[in-house]
Amino acid sequence: MAVSHQERYKGSQASRLKRCFGILFVMLNKFLPLLATLLFKLVGSLPLVVVQALGWCAGWLTWCLPGRYKRRAAANLKQAFPESTAQTLRAAMLSSGQLVYEMPFWWTRRDDTFLNTKLACDNWQQFDDALALGKGVILLSPHAGCFELLGPVYSSRYRSTVLFRPPRLEWLQDWIIQMRSRPQLTMAPANQSGVRTLVKTLLRGNTVGILPDQVPPEGEGVWAPFFGKFAYTMTLVQRLQKLSGATIFILGAKREGLGQGYTLKYKKLEQALPDDSLAAATIINQEMEAMIAQMPEQYLWGYNRYKPPKNKKTQERADNNA
Repeated sequence: MAVSHQERYKGSQASRLKRCFGILFVMLNKFLPLLATLLFKLVGSLPLVVVQALGWCAGWLTWCLPGRYKRRAAANLKQAFPESTAQTLRAAMLSSGQLVYEMPFWWTRRDDTFLNTKLACDNWQQFDDALALGKGVILLSPHAGCFELLGPVYSSRYRSTVLFRPPRLEWLQDWIIQMRSRPQLTMAPANQSGVRTLVKTLLRGNTVGILPDQVPPEGEGVWAPFFGKFAYTMTLVQRLQKLSGATIFILGAKREGLGQGYTLKYKKLEQALPDDSLAAATIINQEMEAMIAQMPEQYLWGYNRYKPPKNKKTQERADNNA
């Protein structure tokens, strides 16, 4: 059957449109990382006190305006600390704004001497001793304080790999890896490839960093209590320690006032995690609770910690698209 002139014209138009969108997509993938880098470097060039003050203002807006994040933060804070007041919630909202603005500051700063002056730690020797055993170290931190500072400062002393949840946009994942990687810091996406990188790191006797208070994909966690309510909790930490025999430390970088730097809070787990997955996850959640209790006004209460996990097929599809 012959194709009419009008149909050929429509097909030609659609083909040209598709090519135009393809070119636009390629241009955006090249332009957006440059724009993001420029913005991050601009914010990162400011003094820390100014960055934190800007974050404080952003947090104040979040506190004043209604929204899902604020409602969830209020509910989660009350779940964890029933006696908490509106002042504690407000402080947590201000802290979350500061964290957002601190990210570009720490991602773009490359002076290790400067970084180490901002995080006070009274016992680096304990990490030396643990690494000397040759079985590696696992660092666990909740989303509290300035956890973004832990990787840059720790890796200025010890070779490390940090697990991160990759975004779905390919350019954004590549950009994050580029911005956060350092001579002794490797970023590993939270997928099968990233887990293999963590295993290799530990078997070489080095350090891995994980934020265990986030929801893993379905089949990679268990339901364990977290502040009196069951939350889907990753089993990865237990599996990594069982495989390597690594020493586990719980860390937190507590923010000390505008421009005043941070203090490293830490605890070494003296006993290995039990073989039972639920028992191990319960211990990890208890340790997260204890660390958060040292700085409840600096935890990201707005994170949906109690949500059900993503279906594994959905997660695999997202990993493939990333």
